[in-house]
Amino acid sequence: MPERSLSFCMVTTFYPPYHFGGDAMYVYRLSNALARGGHRVTVVHSVDAYRALSAESPEVGFPQQPGVEVVPLRSGIGSVSPLLTYLSGRPALTAAPLRKIFSAEDFDVVHFHNVSLVGGPGVLSYGSGVKCYTMNEHWLVCPMHVLWKNNREPCVDPSCFRCSLTFKRPPQLWRYTNLLERQLENVDLFLSPSRFTVQAHHDRGFRRSIHHLPYFLPKGEGDGVPELESPKRPYFLYVGRLERLKGVETLIERFRDYRSADLVIVGDGSQEPGLRRQAAGLDHVHFVGRALPHALAGLYRDAIALIVPSVGFEVFGIVTLEAFAQRTPAIVRDLGALPEPVTDSGGGYVYGTDAELLEAMERLRLDRAHRDELGARGHDAWLEKWSEVPHLDAYLRLIANVETIKAS
Repeated sequence: MPERSLSFCMVTTFYPPYHFGGDAMYVYRLSNALARGGHRVTVVHSVDAYRALSAESPEVGFPQQPGVEVVPLRSGIGSVSPLLTYLSGRPALTAAPLRKIFSAEDFDVVHFHNVSLVGGPGVLSYGSGVKCYTMNEHWLVCPMHVLWKNNREPCVDPSCFRCSLTFKRPPQLWRYTNLLERQLENVDLFLSPSRFTVQAHHDRGFRRSIHHLPYFLPKGEGDGVPELESPKRPYFLYVGRLERLKGVETLIERFRDYRSADLVIVGDGSQEPGLRRQAAGLDHVHFVGRALPHALAGLYRDAIALIVPSVGFEVFGIVTLEAFAQRTPAIVRDLGALPEPVTDSGGGYVYGTDAELLEAMERLRLDRAHRDELGARGHDAWLEKWSEVPHLDAYLRLIANVETIKAS
């Protein structure tokens, strides 16, 4: 691990408060953890990209550690900038401010995350030092980022051109050139939060070495933040975006006949109106809406279990770590990367059928000691594997190794 203080530049399309979920929260947590460790971090992100995809005002409540400088990119012409990047695969209207940032300082480490709308593959040539890329999504091998084919099913047999049209997005013609392959040559270190995502990239033709570095959750992130009130009855918890690939409709359907506990749903998204209609008349299903992750500690802590019903290929289950931090077990669908933190910790159940889901729910509801035992396993594994110190140690060791190789 480097003993000296390093300068980092994080390049990402989304960053809190201008964000939609897990990938941006990882950049936020990593940037602030590095600053707590004495490093200096500059974060570059696109406000235009957020505005192009959401008319809602961004959340508040994301303080930055001293040592973190956030540079929001705004073009002045709104969605035109991310659209040009989407179509060309190059920074386009963000090129000038990006060049200014990288000409002003030679960063020790440039870490690219989701760069799809902040610069596309063209941005990978910017900057010097050690260059990292984290596969927070499957964008390198999937134009839609999420391996969700034709907006209806997990993608196991790609047909990207047709799928783009199904999502009502113009095809990215640069993907049919060698632009991406050429720009990937600029990256020294590829990181993936899950073993599944490593394999998914290799299965789709990605030939470079990928290091497995799971996400992490800092200790005490929600300390001092007012907690949301928990229901009076026992309940199971869902936290995440309300989009089709998240599978929330399958969960509501299970609770149509299951009345032994409530279901609390935290999050928002394009499917929220339809999900609310589906749950009409189910007075034991509660919609909380969008909430800061920091405010959810109490809801996690008091739940029988977290349920993650995604029907698409997730790259990691960060909400599972949030549950483990509160000593709450997780029940996750046997798909994508979701099982990894559960099987690696013994902190919950993995299900493939509705019957297996209901069996796991009842086991945890009826046996409090068993529920607490699984929650304790998850908590211990979180501290050992997925908290701030082990993550930063592994991250900085990987960077130091690249530095050594480049210097030799």
